Amino acid sequence: MAAFATAEAVDNNAELIASGDLRCLQPMFQIYGQRRCFSGPILTLKVFEDNVLVRSLLESKGEGRVLVIDGGGSMRCALVGGNLGQLAQNNGWGGIVVNGCVRDVDEINGCDIGVRALGSNPLKSSKKGHGEKHVPVHIGGTLIKDGEWLYADSDGILISKTELSV
Repeated sequence: MAAFATAEAVDNNAELIASGDLRCLQPMFQIYGQRRCFSGPILTLKVFEDNVLVRSLLESKGEGRVLVIDGGGSMRCALVGGNLGQLAQNNGWGGIVVNGCVRDVDEINGCDIGVRALGSNPLKSSKKGHGEKHVPVHIGGTLIKDGEWLYADSDGILISKTELSV
């Protein structure tokens, strides 16, 4: 992927910002993984302290998509660990954004994938399989819908209703 600058995208798309078609998530995410910059169409998932559906989705072909996980902002356990980071890399996911925690940070940092999360916690999640796929989620002060586009770099995360020119 060519380098994409979120700051430049914001500067060059004032009309999209004003209309709400381009939104910026609040600066609350830590950066993990080897890809500092990533983008792709969004696949949404809403779970709470349960990562069975996370694994299920990451086992499928990513095709450059970005998995956006609304974990309810829980800091009590991790939804993504090193094994899932490796799975995402192997299956061609563009990145993962977690409104929650990760674990196995050193392993995730060794993966050729971009990951954003609120923080890390060594506790693993439950395995009940509860959650919803392809539903609108509220993260970082904005509504995110399945099929929208996510752009992330060291400056932050943007959500766009459509693909932006890089």
